[in-house]
Amino acid sequence: MRIRKLATIALLLAGTSGASAALAQAYPNKPVRVINPFQAGGAGEITFRMLIPTLEKRLGQKIVLENRSGAGGNVGAQAVVAATPDGYTLLLAATNNLVINQFIFANMSFDPATAFAPITTTAELPSVFYVNPELPVKNLLEFVAFAKTKASAGKLNYSSPGNGTTPHLNVELLSQRTGVRLTHVPYRGLPDAMNAVLAGDVQLYLGGLAAGRGNLQAGKLKAIAVSSRERLPALPEVPTAIELGFENFEASNWFALVAPAGTDAGIIDRWATEVRYALSQPDIQTRFAEGGIVPGGMPTADFKARLAREAKLWEGVVKAGGIKAE
Repeated sequence: MRIRKLATIALLLAGTSGASAALAQAYPNKPVRVINPFQAGGAGEITFRMLIPTLEKRLGQKIVLENRSGAGGNVGAQAVVAATPDGYTLLLAATNNLVINQFIFANMSFDPATAFAPITTTAELPSVFYVNPELPVKNLLEFVAFAKTKASAGKLNYSSPGNGTTPHLNVELLSQRTGVRLTHVPYRGLPDAMNAVLAGDVQLYLGGLAAGRGNLQAGKLKAIAVSSRERLPALPEVPTAIELGFENFEASNWFALVAPAGTDAGIIDRWATEVRYALSQPDIQTRFAEGGIVPGGMPTADFKARLAREAKLWEGVVKAGGIKAE
């Protein structure tokens, strides 16, 4: 009797697997909507648009990118949570959507850990530590030492595009790990935050290469470290924080595709495969490298593990820093 039951279960599982594979082969048979939960023109949208022509060709359907911003990305994310889990509504999520917002926003209507089915990462934007050229430091190690001197202790500021953003939290992480005292000055968006460094109103800003490249080339900013594991090809002379002795310090804003929880595993696998293919194209690799962008394509299982790991990290940072959404 037990053997017969086990055989029945095996047949059922095989049938389920076969149905999933058949569904994935038939999918998609209509356009797919991908929601960007932030304003148009952001790095996540720009990098994903580079992939769309290849993805459309491979999938045989149009991809409609819809911008739906608000509440730190929660408005767009909620729209995907409420969507039918059929693979026709996906979220182009950023770090905040999946591993930060649940700890800084009160009364969120969903838990990202259970509301989404992770697919894969699309792009990573390692952060660059920017300072005003007038600051007497050559690298991040010197900056931390300078900030701890009697003359500077508690007097240095850093800007961010807003409370709870990744530039804010990544510098908070640095402060907590090194004990350096820095004052956070939030601005309404990246341009104002960067202008504050250019004007000397604040001493530090942490952001992607695209945010400061022009001013770096003009000598109006100085890059003292990058937060990737390896040096950026576009900034080969700038050391990583890890090289400078900041153990395992990586700070980036990454973007990824996720689907509503309950989406068929075959559809998840199909998207992960096609995103990896698009990212492997030479022209995409070149454009990403020139922009200081690291291609994504992380295996789904690894991505799930990363989400759990980073959620734990940022929960601790947020609690220790007493950080709340504006």
